[in-house]
Amino acid sequence: MARVLKVAAASAAGLFPRLRTPVSTVRTSASLSSHPGAGPVWNLGRLNHVAVAVPDLEKARAFYKNVLGAEVGEPVPLPEHGVSVVFVNLGNTKMELLHPLGSDSPIAGFLKKNKAGGMHHVCIEVDNINVAVMDLKEKKIRILSEEAKIGAHGKPVIFLHPSDCGGVLVELEQA
Repeated sequence: MARVLKVAAASAAGLFPRLRTPVSTVRTSASLSSHPGAGPVWNLGRLNHVAVAVPDLEKARAFYKNVLGAEVGEPVPLPEHGVSVVFVNLGNTKMELLHPLGSDSPIAGFLKKNKAGGMHHVCIEVDNINVAVMDLKEKKIRILSEEAKIGAHGKPVIFLHPSDCGGVLVELEQA
């Protein structure tokens, strides 16, 4: 078991090179329920949504509503983020359909590279975003803005650099 944990830790270090926390003890099933990387002052919560960049917002909205039968919201422009969003309610979580709002939108750049669209980021809730940001900065995880901005749900959000998160753009949202 200890050998398996050492191999897993070495593998994780390769995926997340900036997060170098050695694994020194074997965890029991009781300790696995907490998030050991977060620390005692903030906790990682549930998956809030998966965001998908789409080249045609109305077409994507119609697909999820009319073909799959999902509960789909109305488009909401978020000029401060350079996007229009539509949320698709999936019961236990949501999908966020993203479409550029203007040519300088970060989603416009994403769609230039990915003409058909695709998965853009995952959003995970945290119980204290300000403490989480301070802790992550101490752990050398890059934050993509100087401070949290208000996101689509009216709550503070920040984005973590994909290179520090195994190639995934991670959004943290205040629960």
